Parts: sequence; structure tokens; C-alpha cells
Amino acid sequence: MFNRHSDSELAAAYQHCVTLARGSGSNFFFAFHSLPKQMFREMCALYSYMRLTDDLGDDESVSMEERRRQLLDWRTDLRSAFESQKSSSLVLLAMTDVALRKEIPISLLEAVIDGVESDLSPVSFPTFSDLNAYCYQVAGVVGLCCLKIWGYDQDAPGVDDIAKDCGTAFQLTNILRDLAEDAQRGRLYFPLEDLQRFEMTQAELFSGTNDAKFHAFMKFQSERAWGYYRNSLPLLSHVSPTGRNILSGFIEAYSSLLKRIEKNNYDVFSERIRLSKLQKLGIVSRSILRIPRRIQV
Repeated sequence: MFNRHSDSELAAAYQHCVTLARGSGSNFFFAFHSLPKQMFREMCALYSYMRLTDDLGDDESVSMEERRRQLLDWRTDLRSAFESQKSSSLVLLAMTDVALRKEIPISLLEAVIDGVESDLSPVSFPTFSDLNAYCYQVAGVVGLCCLKIWGYDQDAPGVDDIAKDCGTAFQLTNILRDLAEDAQRGRLYFPLEDLQRFEMTQAELFSGTNDAKFHAFMKFQSERAWGYYRNSLPLLSHVSPTGRNILSGFIEAYSSLLKRIEKNNYDVFSERIRLSKLQKLGIVSRSILRIPRRIQV
């Protein structure tokens, strides 16, 4: 089943993905080193696929029409790679090898393309249910793919839903952190029903005025995210020991970011909220050295 490419072609494809992941500047690339060699390469392939898909939608030097066409071509290439197990794209060659061996359905990888395509239209989510569906496309499916790579108890009740909640927690944190950047692009990732609830207009939210109404709105969003983090913790008991180590690192990193947003009194306009280099080093080091964590959310 897996003999439509040579070993050297596949090795080159995986090495290409490792190079892309290393050059991305992502701090979590180094956490991948805590994984066994094959799993490390698989995570680099997954990261590269997600990164390239996202870049196709975000490249503002290309017209909106051209980005749509490129994403359509990318979807076609993905399907072709699944069917033939061959591709001129080294990333797709590696990604489909991972997917076929780890039983990752193509529907998960296509959902990522769906999410990126939705960003090409004016972003608007009438309800939180609508936003959560988007979170699934851009984050939840990534979690499900990771579980397939790491190994997990697939028979555990509701484990896939827990993984989706983990992705939602991470994405809600990103939305809070990136409010200023999204405002510049005219993208509103908060539900319209929440703005109505707090009697706030989009213009007021985008103004960056940290008054009582803005603070209450952001606190509500933060508390919602914490709820999803709490829902996510049982996932740690269902993944393999190797997966548990790196997953706890991801949860620690994103939840620490949310804590910094709160500590900064929800002011995400004055500066981009980041973890300090020391915090990042600590998180990555604990993953590489396999130091147990006590996750508190």
C-alpha cells in the first residue's frame, strides 16, 4: 500500500518538513525533540502542512481571487496525493504518508482548508456556536491529528470532543491575544451576540479603549476560555505517555499566555502579549527533559 514512492523520496520529503518547521521560528519546534524520531518527523510534516495551508490564505501580496484559486488547487493536490500516494509537493508527500499510516482521515486535513478559506470572506460569527465551528476547523482538527500521531485511547467516552475543546481553548486564547492585529485587518472573531450582550459596538472594541465595558467584555471571553481549558485536562489521561508530555507543554504554554493577558489587565493593544524567553525555555526544557508538570487552570 505504501510503495508508490521510493524510500529516498520519502526521506527527502520528511527532511524538507523538518527544515520548514525549524525555519518557522516556532518555539514549539524544539519541543518536538522530546518525541521519538519517527514521531518527531510526523509532527514536522503536520506542522508544515498546517503552516503552508495558512500561508496560502494569509499572503496579502496575492489577490483574494488568486488565494482562493491556490487553496482550491491545494485541496485538489491533497486529494490526488491521498489517491495516488504520490505528489510533486514534498509536504503533501510526507503528510499523506503520515495520514495513511496513522489513519488520519482526509476530512480533517480538508477542514483546515475550509477554515482558511472562511477567512478570505468578511469574518463574522453571529453566535458562539458559529465561532466554535471555526475553532474546530483551525485548531480542533489539529488536536485530533496530533492524537492520531501520539496514540490515545480511542475507546474512551467523549475523547474526541475533549480534544476539540482543547483546540478551542488554544484558539480562544489566540483570538484574545491577536485582537489588535485582527482589528487592523477588520476581522472580528468575537461573536456578535457577545457584543450585544455587553452593549458594545465593533468600533468600540477595535478602539482599544480599556474602559469598564471593554474590561468586562474581555474578562467574559477569558473566563470562557478557562472553561475550555478545564474541559481539556482529562485528555492528558487518555494520550500515550509520550503524547502526554508534549500535550501538557502545549497546555502550559497557552494557558500561561492567557494568564499574561489577564495580568496585563486585558490591554492587548499597547503591545503584543508574549511569553518571556525564560518562560518559553522552561516549557520547552520540561518537554525535552520529560519533567512532570502540575497543570493548573
